[in-house]
Amino acid sequence: MSVSAFFRTLRTSYQAELDDLASDSEGRDVLRKRLAQKRSQMAFLQQMMETAPEMVAVVFHDGFRFESPAVMDHLLTLDSDDLPDWDSLQEAIKLEPWAQALAAPLLAEPTGSWFMTVAVALEYMYHKPTRSPHASDDQSEDDALQVQDARRDKFDADEDPDAGELDHEQAGADWLEEQGFDRKE
Repeated sequence: MSVSAFFRTLRTSYQAELDDLASDSEGRDVLRKRLAQKRSQMAFLQQMMETAPEMVAVVFHDGFRFESPAVMDHLLTLDSDDLPDWDSLQEAIKLEPWAQALAAPLLAEPTGSWFMTVAVALEYMYHKPTRSPHASDDQSEDDALQVQDARRDKFDADEDPDAGELDHEQAGADWLEEQGFDRKE
């Protein structure tokens, strides 16, 4: 299986977001507390569904049960514009009851179906090991593509720092700054 560039990029940001929420400055595990806090801010967070889906998707951490790994693996190969509607995934995944309550208002939004599909894919990747002892050639190829993409991105940034679109993480940070929050950096 080869993960699309779209999901490879978001995987890193999603992992970083969860890592950031996981512990406080003293190293204590505060993930549950911080996730509960984020879940209580859904009205605010839903504004970022399209620009920074990884920052919003963390509210669904541990909220999905994956019934069909084959469907989920295929989903990870798709680009952002090729994602199926959320309704078409209902046989492949199940939402925990608490997650259903969070998803309902999001699905009423124009980009809600797209966002929920992204969220389930990010959570699936989070729980899926990135490399097993019996890694296939496809996985090795995927790893090589990730390194190649990172090198190309660095080269592009070195050549022209203003080239290309902002990545999702940058867009999210910009949006938060516009709302009056300080940057994490």
